Amino acid sequence: MTLVPAYPTAPDHGKNPGEDNAYSPLGERRAYAAPYESVTFSLVTRAGRELTVTLAAQPVFDLDRSTPVSRRIRRIVRHRGGESALAALGRRTLEPVDLKRIDLQTLNHGLDLLHLGPGDIGVLPAFWRTVASSRGRFALLCTELQQSSAPGNLMVEVMGGLEQAPPEAIDESISHFETESMGVILHIAPDAGLVRRLTGGRARCLAIDFAGVAHDGPLEWRAAQDLITAARQTCDQVMLLNLRPDRGLAARAAGATHAVFAGMETITV
Repeated sequence: MTLVPAYPTAPDHGKNPGEDNAYSPLGERRAYAAPYESVTFSLVTRAGRELTVTLAAQPVFDLDRSTPVSRRIRRIVRHRGGESALAALGRRTLEPVDLKRIDLQTLNHGLDLLHLGPGDIGVLPAFWRTVASSRGRFALLCTELQQSSAPGNLMVEVMGGLEQAPPEAIDESISHFETESMGVILHIAPDAGLVRRLTGGRARCLAIDFAGVAHDGPLEWRAAQDLITAARQTCDQVMLLNLRPDRGLAARAAGATHAVFAGMETITV
């Protein structure tokens, strides 16, 4: 499954024919803006910690069309009471059962946020430790089946720990989510070596968070461009997260296919 258009193509606004496919210099601006909504829920971990989980539905832009083609759920997990309260409990990591509960609640609440219609595609996050576990996979798939009457298609964005996982284990685990109505995106660290490790695997889309990638000036962009190129050589689709809107055209020229832009709630360029 691919991140195909889920929204009407934006009007041309007087662009010249073929403009979208032409190379544009670094820093040229194009409008990337779309509204989104969020929801927050709480849960208590096995160790007795209270967590708050915030989900926000962000537009995913097709860089060729400069228009949103799907929606992605961004997830932020926080501990109530801050780091001092977390440290006082003496257990700083979440257990697999906690991760699975977060994923299941994310699936339930996230589908409501996505508002999928016929032909639409939504992206929902899931922890690698959930997807890697047969029980975790079963729980996710059963929950998704309960929602099977809803229209649209779902992409599962697997994140957290993929860098240490054997490629064959990744392929085996994600194969269970590759159906007519589901697909998988691998969220990987911004490292070209780790990206190339997945060459030849089942991955058809990679997600890279550019919040941790310097991509402001020309010299910084050169390294970022090499990372994008390596990702595109590994799979057919590359989605960049937290990309600066003025880097959209340059990212497309480097090989990126989709992007979720930084600061979407306030940016009009």
